[in-house]
Amino acid sequence: MEVKTKDLWVFIEVSEDGNAKNVGLELLNPGKYLAEKQGGKLVAIIVGYKLEKVVKEAIFYGAERVITIDSEEYGRYTTDAYTHAVYELVAKYSPSTMLIGATNQGRDMAPRLACRLKTGLTADCTALGYDEESGNIAWTRPAFGGNLMATIFCPNHRPQLGTVRPGVFKKIEKNEGNIAEVIKEDIRYDVRQLKVRIIEVLKEINDNNIELESAEVIVAGGRGIGGTEGFAPLKELADALGGVVGASRAAVDSGWIGHVHQVGQTGKTVGPKLYIACGISGAIQHTAGITGSDIIVAINKDPDAPIFRIADYGIIGDLKEIVPLLTKMIKENKV
Repeated sequence: MEVKTKDLWVFIEVSEDGNAKNVGLELLNPGKYLAEKQGGKLVAIIVGYKLEKVVKEAIFYGAERVITIDSEEYGRYTTDAYTHAVYELVAKYSPSTMLIGATNQGRDMAPRLACRLKTGLTADCTALGYDEESGNIAWTRPAFGGNLMATIFCPNHRPQLGTVRPGVFKKIEKNEGNIAEVIKEDIRYDVRQLKVRIIEVLKEINDNNIELESAEVIVAGGRGIGGTEGFAPLKELADALGGVVGASRAAVDSGWIGHVHQVGQTGKTVGPKLYIACGISGAIQHTAGITGSDIIVAINKDPDAPIFRIADYGIIGDLKEIVPLLTKMIKENKV
């Protein structure tokens, strides 16, 4: 597709309760940097119904322009309607690049959109960059089962399109004084053409409805905790810190804890203020999901464990002794 602008678009996903999902607001952060590198504007794309609140959020978090499609037929996500709407926008404005959150919705819509636009798609990215020499976005994602990180370019087709995991980037500081141009497009879709209709939405029920991606503190356990019972002291530590419990794939695959707790390439990508890895070796499949953490503390009795290479603080020793001691100290020093 011929590129008419150097703008970078960020698709802002709307939740069932009518709010902007965090991942879209997070992507406005790298989007601003990449838009400047491309020499274009940072544009938020919002599709849904009754979008006034979401538009304001996008502007407060850095969007320089907002393009909306606000109509009742988009009140609930469907593959056909949303792909049609976004395709029509891209066909009209021809941006250089588009970022989409790697959510259930994003993972469904993005490949359909890429196929229709006859462009490439880099899925599940964990890092974004800009290649000065070629002017291409550098999309980085785990490859070969997570055993290495691949950086991918899309030099011959536009727009450059990629999905990015939630929690990889931090939202920029909210500024309610921001202003931006808002363009309202009237693109309709005949719901009678829908191939799939949503009859009912069942909300996922997990342990205490934990939200790993928005947690500020995560205490995670791996194979080294020894079994299901090993998560009890980790939960005590997490509770003392006001956090939640996470887990490596090895712990989840062993049946010690549910998949909703899984962090890493095949789980959730997180970026808490504090991440405590207990008995986790530090394979790339796991570390790819925690690099956005402000502080990483590793507890492991193996001094050569790879987790220590990325940890800000390392404790070598038996976690069964160390974790209860940490919990006790935190409780005793709480104000």
